[in-house]
Amino acid sequence: MKESKSSGQDFVIGFHSGMEVLEHSDRDVNKVFIQKGLQDKRRQQIVRACKKEGVTFQELPKAKLDQLSDGGNHQGLVVAVAAYQYASLEDLFQRARDREEDPFFLILDGIEDPHNLGSILRTADAVGCHGLIIPERRAVGLTQTVAKTSTGAIEHVPVARVTNLSQCVRQLKEAGVWVFGTDMKGQNYWQMDATLPLALVIGNEGKGISPGLKKHLDGTLTIPMRGHVQSLNASVAAALLMYQVYAKRS
Repeated sequence: MKESKSSGQDFVIGFHSGMEVLEHSDRDVNKVFIQKGLQDKRRQQIVRACKKEGVTFQELPKAKLDQLSDGGNHQGLVVAVAAYQYASLEDLFQRARDREEDPFFLILDGIEDPHNLGSILRTADAVGCHGLIIPERRAVGLTQTVAKTSTGAIEHVPVARVTNLSQCVRQLKEAGVWVFGTDMKGQNYWQMDATLPLALVIGNEGKGISPGLKKHLDGTLTIPMRGHVQSLNASVAAALLMYQVYAKRS
């Protein structure tokens, strides 16, 4: 999502992401922009959703939508919404309490690729993760590319942004949450006790988990591999771990 500092609003681009906001999100929609000349079923769906939700829509030339989306692949739809609000740690805990489940969080240590973050959000929604925790600095935030890659999951998975991950981990442990991170020398992730109140740490795409954060972990987990490549894409590693938790808790 692209933030407009002057108006305090974001632009969600793309048909699937835009429709998710219109039909299923609690975020305030300011206005919907549809590409002029669209005459397909998608246009009918957009207009129908706008009328149902009482949202104003306007048809604009493709060049104008290109400008609003910074040249992104808007697929004929741009939705102007209230600026995205990050959650607090308490919000994440409350989400677990509301579901009457033990907490299950994902901590991302310096993930810089917006496509990785978007993919992780998509999987987190699929497995029922109660929320993501990201650092304020040296990491990607909730951008337009992240929103589009998540295909709407960004509207359903709360993301807390903290100033210090090590301090955050200490807070989680004080609240009874066990914190494990990925490492080549860790315990096989198949053997982890996923029934515990749990937070999993996924490290930076190239550097892994920072040494300062690693020393605060309760333990480390490894994903066994038999091929020549000895590391996985961050979103793939996160997906394997999250689905292991989902499988064991189910």
